[in-house]
Amino acid sequence: MLKKIRVILATLCFVAITLLFLDFSGTLHHWLGWLAKIQFLPAVLALNLVVIIALLLLTILFGRVYCSVICPLGVFQDGVANLSKKGKKGKYSYSKEIKWLRYGVWVVFVIALSAGLNALVALLAPYSAWGRIVQNLLSPVWQWGNNVLAAIAEKHESYAFYTKDVWLKSLPTFIVALVTLVAVVVLAWKNGRTYCNTICPVGTTLSFFSRFAAFRPVIDASKCKSCHLCEKKCKAACIDIDGGKKIDYSRCVDCFNCIDNCKFGALKYRFAWGSKADQPAVPETASADKGRRAFLVGSAIALGGAAIPARAQTETEDEPVKIEGEGGFADIIPKKAPKRTVAITPFGSESVEQFYKHCTACQLCVSVCPNDVLRPSKDIMHLMQPEMSFERGYCRPECVKCSEVCPAGAILKITPEEKTQWKVGTATIQPWLCLVDNGEVEECGNCARHCPAGAIQLVKKVREDGKTVRVPSVEEEKCIGCGACENLCPARPISAIIVNGYQIHHKA
Repeated sequence: MLKKIRVILATLCFVAITLLFLDFSGTLHHWLGWLAKIQFLPAVLALNLVVIIALLLLTILFGRVYCSVICPLGVFQDGVANLSKKGKKGKYSYSKEIKWLRYGVWVVFVIALSAGLNALVALLAPYSAWGRIVQNLLSPVWQWGNNVLAAIAEKHESYAFYTKDVWLKSLPTFIVALVTLVAVVVLAWKNGRTYCNTICPVGTTLSFFSRFAAFRPVIDASKCKSCHLCEKKCKAACIDIDGGKKIDYSRCVDCFNCIDNCKFGALKYRFAWGSKADQPAVPETASADKGRRAFLVGSAIALGGAAIPARAQTETEDEPVKIEGEGGFADIIPKKAPKRTVAITPFGSESVEQFYKHCTACQLCVSVCPNDVLRPSKDIMHLMQPEMSFERGYCRPECVKCSEVCPAGAILKITPEEKTQWKVGTATIQPWLCLVDNGEVEECGNCARHCPAGAIQLVKKVREDGKTVRVPSVEEEKCIGCGACENLCPARPISAIIVNGYQIHHKA
């Protein structure tokens, strides 16, 4: 019964969290957004003490149920492991924990977290890893399916669906997601929960508390027949029958496979504080390990305190767009992102430093951005963490979806009214690229007409050819950095007006 309850809850959590990343409309976040906020790393970065304390208490009481029920990457590994052993009576066996790798990765993770190197933190975090996998590998398939339905609905004069452009937002992030998926699948297929108990820093953090869990699987030595069936079914490889009929509770994720398969009633999930089962027999060599463990726990405390039918193929940035006109089709050179002096972070992030310090690179904001403004950074220091760019759209003043879904506090929740009061960057004219200024056309004014803040005015200027033309001029005190001017500028491939971010966002 315990295993059935665990499987049902885990399945519900896994499907719901995955749908959060697939729902490009952002509708589901009103009901299911809390599932992202109860993930361990986002709660830590958001300083959500209620969630952090609740998760630690949950672990102290019931063991690492977080890993087997709430964590989407953990549940995914269970699914892979179950598929790999279909028709097999038992494929696992006890293995000693790889201490140097497990705790070494954890120390690197904590140091990176304390130093604000969140690109490295995001690379190791399980929730962020699953978000990247869904956003980069599963979401395009989901959107293509949506576009098929949109085409069918349109033929029947229904607009229940709308088409969504499918394009590669970041090749480095795509590669990281693909490599992560392959690594996790291979490890889970062969050895079950190897990733969770060897690499995952969240699992290691919870292991410090799970070894003292009040309720846990306990082996009754008087009933155990040493059949090894529980050991063969343990995906965490933490049950050692020959070594003293003991369980390594730091690695046990409470999947209840052992209890479900024990034929002699020797395994029970019960209250175990103060019982003899709470102190299983250990080899004499464990004394050295205790010293090492104490050192690691001490280090933890010290470091912690410091702390689509319309388009048959996927579009890429270099792919020309066909525009139909009276003269047939014309090739329009796609826009390219300019080099910015400062990256532009979303409205609500307050500052570049604040954003990068809290962002887990889970891609949730990228998945719901309706105007394709957010995409993962390619900068090595902030790899995979989102930034704003305006080749495909601009940040509309009425849209605050990214602030509504961010679970880590990187983007604070704001209203459309509050959004118009903040300046995340300012536009800069590049006159040598302006079609009017360099004589390619006599008039344009596209940037001025579409500026929602009224920050761009057309002023008279005498060109080198002697003609008086009207060219754009930016009033920096009015510009909010939304990117409408850059996006709608007809100059190609680099716009004649570009937006550079502010290190610290200002109030307009």
